[in-house]
Amino acid sequence: MSIRQKLKETGQKARVAALELSVASAAVRQSAIEGMAARLLSAYDEIMQANQLDMAKAAASAADEAFLKRLQITEKIFSYMHERLLEAAKLPDPLGIVIEGHVEPSGLQVSRVSVPLGVIGIIYEARPNVTTDAAAVALKSGNAVILRGGSEAWQTNGVLVRLMREAIVEQGLPADAVQTLSSPDRAAVRELLRLDKYVDVIIPRGGKSLIKAVSSQSRIPVIKHYDGICHLYLAADADIDMAIALTVNSKCQRVEVCNALETLLVDQACAKYLLPELEKALGAAGVTIRGCSRTRSILPRIEAASRSDWTTEYLAPILAVKVVDGPGAAIGHINQYGSGHTDGIVTTNLATARRFLDQVDSASVLVNASTRLSGGGDYGMGAVVGISTGRLHARGPVGARELTTYKWQVRGDGQLRK
Repeated sequence: MSIRQKLKETGQKARVAALELSVASAAVRQSAIEGMAARLLSAYDEIMQANQLDMAKAAASAADEAFLKRLQITEKIFSYMHERLLEAAKLPDPLGIVIEGHVEPSGLQVSRVSVPLGVIGIIYEARPNVTTDAAAVALKSGNAVILRGGSEAWQTNGVLVRLMREAIVEQGLPADAVQTLSSPDRAAVRELLRLDKYVDVIIPRGGKSLIKAVSSQSRIPVIKHYDGICHLYLAADADIDMAIALTVNSKCQRVEVCNALETLLVDQACAKYLLPELEKALGAAGVTIRGCSRTRSILPRIEAASRSDWTTEYLAPILAVKVVDGPGAAIGHINQYGSGHTDGIVTTNLATARRFLDQVDSASVLVNASTRLSGGGDYGMGAVVGISTGRLHARGPVGARELTTYKWQVRGDGQLRK
């Protein structure tokens, strides 16, 4: 059977499964996700062994450190995967919600009700936690999902998908609610992107090159995000201790993820006393600073920033720093160079905070909080399948509710069109 035929069969199975899921009760779907969590725990050793095989192969191919960090399942990440499944299971059911409703003068009862999107295709690199997150979010929202993880995580994802399918079947739901492509061949991805008859939306997660390739080749609508060029602006009145703590956490808690800080903007009114303290704290954390000329006049030992640094997602212990003249300049810089992902401000002034919230054009805008908090778990959404920097169909963290659409349900008692 050719790759095209295999993918067509995968799409057909997913469509059938999606129809069954759309009428499955919330309780059954919740039990299936809880079963996923239980199976994850019972297969701990098998999952870790598979991940070690993937890690060894990636290391042998000279993968960089950031890539290996995304691929590895540590004790902490395993616990995180398990907890996210349990959180997703307990979330309110996003289906069957009456978004609006009214009765027409004719007596027609008109309602707009949330329903699943149908079949979701997710194409991603490295991170095995996407596999469990995607299965949970799709099932919670009544969608079937076709997963295509990177070949570098082939062993790990194979084990995880098998466990997810077993948990689903245990609740009487179709195993094909969760499928993975049977071939690591890139041709399989191209064929998946042509399945517009069966797949309703594609969500790519990975580097810019992957997302651009998917967007340009797909016949199916794409929910995407490009770079996570995230900013933190330290306003003139920023509390010093808070400013330092939030900068270090935003940058260093995990440097290789999309909501890690990449550009720090420091108000000229506090730069002289705040930048030296930031240099000490970031230096202790192993971060290289690249600064504008005004920053270097205060910190002469740091590297010089070029224009390209303002548009770079490092995913590494490097931070671009710029001194700006007030909130307006900070907002202007963010809206010009940012990627619309996550941007924050540190301030004690309510008016400045409100201006920043209103005028920064990003999916997530934070006041006095780490950029690392922009995600499903810290927003009370549980597991998510990505963070969208677009405006359609979703923006920001894409969780179960974002994977729904709606239908109009109309009840009458014999009304005719006049």
